[in-house]
Amino acid sequence: MTETTTGTDLSAEQARRETELTDRVLASFEHTPDPRLKELMQSLTKHVHAFVRETRLTEAEWNTAIEFLTAVGHITDEKRQEFILLSDVLGASMQTILVNNPAAGAATEATVFGPFFVEDAPQIPLGGDIAGGAPGQPCWVEGTVVDTDGAPVPGARIEVWEADEDGFYDVQYDDDRVAGRAHLLTDQDGGFRFWGLTPTPYPIPHDGPVGAMLAATNRSPVRAAHLHFMVTAPGLRTLVTHIFVEDDPQLAIGDSVFGVQDSLIKRFDTQPPGTPAPDGRELGDREWARTRFDIVLAPDTA
Repeated sequence: MTETTTGTDLSAEQARRETELTDRVLASFEHTPDPRLKELMQSLTKHVHAFVRETRLTEAEWNTAIEFLTAVGHITDEKRQEFILLSDVLGASMQTILVNNPAAGAATEATVFGPFFVEDAPQIPLGGDIAGGAPGQPCWVEGTVVDTDGAPVPGARIEVWEADEDGFYDVQYDDDRVAGRAHLLTDQDGGFRFWGLTPTPYPIPHDGPVGAMLAATNRSPVRAAHLHFMVTAPGLRTLVTHIFVEDDPQLAIGDSVFGVQDSLIKRFDTQPPGTPAPDGRELGDREWARTRFDIVLAPDTA
């Protein structure tokens, strides 16, 4: 019979009834044709029933949970994925990423995907600008892509996307703009370089049920300042990651989706007005920043 933690004052008869129910539900999945689906459904059942029994969940609390999940579904549309947001703030997204991206030598660590990636972002040349007119401090980003043996990876596709200085991604505006996102390809030496914006902290969307949950639990909705990357190349594991700004005060408070890894915290050096840009770009009397992110891709063992 299935065992679980229950209340200390539970009678033997009550414990028997609760355990028997769990066993009946588990047995209902015994003839599932797909063995992996069977494993997932039975494990989920065990954990859900254990949670209900351990916490002695009330019917009112169960109803509140159903209402919460219904609200998460209602606010989700083609531009906003509240279920991903919920997964993110519970750390489930990050845990799944850790499980599916095992350590491989010096390979760059992965982190959360986030809800604002868009397929078919425009291609820019090396040294191009992903900002697309979005407001913010210009930032020069450069680095290399290599494999775990240190060999350069030419032609790797690098998707980059970020919020503007007001904390919004382009898809959060109503005018169909494309800004703060693009893709580029590494050169023959695995090098890449582009202009973006210096990342700034911003809150995840918190005007919906997930935001209400964070408020009720006294948690900040703010994400540490970051720049998204997704790197793909044949024969190598796809990398989804961010880089974070070293002196961002939010790092000490915490990232609302648990995406920060120490190895991904990078120094962003502010350059005084008049400092020559690496590519000769004229920036006038504006400050700008620069950073370096060298990427190591793990072999694809799938």
